Amino acid sequence: HNLRGVLNFSKLDSLQGKKTVKTRNNHLIISSLFIFSGLQLSLYESNTVLLYHGDHGIEKRVTMMIDQRRLNQSGSSSLFSTFAISFLTLIVVTTLTLVLTSNFSMQPERDFSEVKIEIKRVIPNLPLSSQEKSKSNYPTKKETQAMMTSPNKNITVNNKLQVIEDFSGNNLSDKFQKRVIEFIGDGYCEVNFVMTWISPAEFFGKREVLAIESVFNSHPQGCLMILSSTMDSPQGYTTLKPFLDRGYKVLAVTPDLPFLLKGTAGESWLEEIKTGKRDPGKISLAQNLSNLMRLAYLYRYGGVYLDTDMIVLKSFKGLKNVIGAQTLDPSSTNWTRLNNAVLIFDKKHPLLLKFIEEFANTFDGNIWGHNGPYLVSRVARAVEGSSEFNFTVMRPSGFYPVNWIEIEKFFKVAKTERDSKWVKVKLFQMQRRSFGLHLWNKVSRKFEIEQGSAMWRLVSDHCIICEFGSASS
Repeated sequence: HNLRGVLNFSKLDSLQGKKTVKTRNNHLIISSLFIFSGLQLSLYESNTVLLYHGDHGIEKRVTMMIDQRRLNQSGSSSLFSTFAISFLTLIVVTTLTLVLTSNFSMQPERDFSEVKIEIKRVIPNLPLSSQEKSKSNYPTKKETQAMMTSPNKNITVNNKLQVIEDFSGNNLSDKFQKRVIEFIGDGYCEVNFVMTWISPAEFFGKREVLAIESVFNSHPQGCLMILSSTMDSPQGYTTLKPFLDRGYKVLAVTPDLPFLLKGTAGESWLEEIKTGKRDPGKISLAQNLSNLMRLAYLYRYGGVYLDTDMIVLKSFKGLKNVIGAQTLDPSSTNWTRLNNAVLIFDKKHPLLLKFIEEFANTFDGNIWGHNGPYLVSRVARAVEGSSEFNFTVMRPSGFYPVNWIEIEKFFKVAKTERDSKWVKVKLFQMQRRSFGLHLWNKVSRKFEIEQGSAMWRLVSDHCIICEFGSASS
């Protein structure tokens, strides 16, 4: 650390913002510009320090003479060495930082013109109020799927309430009553069936058409009314036309929900939903409206309600005031849960009114099944044994012979001897005991009907148009 000598330094290129790297006498010379309190520092090798003071552009030579005796003093030598090492380290680090920074700044500007941006979610553009409205008030299939994933809660709520508005149009009551009476009031219907459909008409696919085919296969003189504003349209008519052309009696009607609920507890519930006093919840409001609408329609007109994923296997003509059990207690064989996918009741039946009251009083739109299967189970259990309520609970084999866990086996060709035996036994039992087969669409919609499977045989035996193909949609 013996620092001696005099260094004559001419005007630095670094004063003009430049940096030079030169090799001389096998030594690396790095000249850089540092500005700190008016001082510019330049490092030459490892044993010489030059201080250059820029005052009005005048260069000055500065000679630092350090007494060898002072450096050898034990009291200050250690402190000075530590300071010198720290100072030199700071200079080296700062110099490297400037060099790297300079190199980065001299890199050419990157061209982002070909950068591809992948969009993960697409939210449909909502039309302005001044824009021309579409001929159809219902979203397309893609728009519906997009709205289901939209993070905008206002869009979701408005879309839910729009479903109610579609069933509350001007003069809808008169039209609805007239069409219903004309359809079921002539005494021509062997059995009056009713379904609900609140999704877009284009969602009414092969699986739903199969359900209609099975109804008329077992009830050629029966009548089927579909409560749906979307199917009550040219597109819906096109779907139903093959049945009409064959002489079957089927009709899609836009329901009047306020009229159906008038005089029941459901009337006040509907008003609370419309005015925002009742939370519709996270579960699809359309699903809960279907739960309520089937009860209200049966209470006013009576008949047989069927889900659109129910395959009818034999005539319902002899059934009266029946609801089906979904599960039994294996030890006592008493029912543990009912299901509302099939409801067979006379009009004005008191149990239906009790169902509607329970729906209005305990409605919860955040729990799946609370306003449907669990509701009818709660009420039936509470009134069971009362002479005021006369109804029959049918065993699971009546409408739910295959549970939702095992339904896949019916869609696939059996791969093992055990599965093959299970299917044969189940088909034999259904032939003797079952009026229908619930397909549990929520689970089975992803399964295609494989040729040779149990479902293939059932559908082939109970279809009338029989253009089902894979029937996976």
